[in-house]
Amino acid sequence: MKIIKSSAGALTNFEVLDLLRSRGAGKDPTRVIASVAPSEFKVFDYLEQTAACNQTRDTINKLVDECKKYDLAKAEVLNIANIRPSSAVEVYMMIEECDTRIEDRIDELVETILQVLPPNPSQAESMEVN
Repeated sequence: MKIIKSSAGALTNFEVLDLLRSRGAGKDPTRVIASVAPSEFKVFDYLEQTAACNQTRDTINKLVDECKKYDLAKAEVLNIANIRPSSAVEVYMMIEECDTRIEDRIDELVETILQVLPPNPSQAESMEVN
């Protein structure tokens, strides 16, 4: 992987996964066709098991737009996109001074996250079983 512009900003897990896919990373068992380093395949394999595998640029952009009304820092939105919290407790741990900044709107934020971001693969499987 070549760094084109250093300190251009943090990337979401989806953006890293999208980059690896564009470079040829995939589920091909031989993995000899792609020009991707073994370490990049390990990152790809990990990210394929996270919420990033079901996300799109549109969902990330929509999340960023929806989070503007909560006045969240870029790092907080990045954490939300990467982790996809599904409860108020998880969101509370990601937002600095959450009790004073968001107060009673935390449930609204959780509902927004659940509506905008697709579930993690493990969450999707558990919903199908129930």
